[in-house]
Amino acid sequence: MNPFAPLRVGSLEETAAVTPAERRFKVYPRHQAGEHARVFAEASFEAAAVAFVENYAPAPEAGTEIAVHVLDLDSGLEHCFRIDLETGATEPCS
Repeated sequence: MNPFAPLRVGSLEETAAVTPAERRFKVYPRHQAGEHARVFAEASFEAAAVAFVENYAPAPEAGTEIAVHVLDLDSGLEHCFRIDLETGATEPCS
């Protein structure tokens, strides 16, 4: 993954250009859905979760972590991740 490549982000109505190594993911905070959801073209669930937090995450209610749901728009698989906002550490929700 090229860290200097432009980020491809779209609204739910837009379709991002996706290369064969990338998939489209819908990402939203665990405690909020709807208008806070964004679509990202990324290589993995984890990359999509981190891209969301880096670009759109609202301030968490309390603490230094946020939980996000990541839905693969092609397969329908969904995962939840907790991301530490201070360290960037990502782990599955329990």
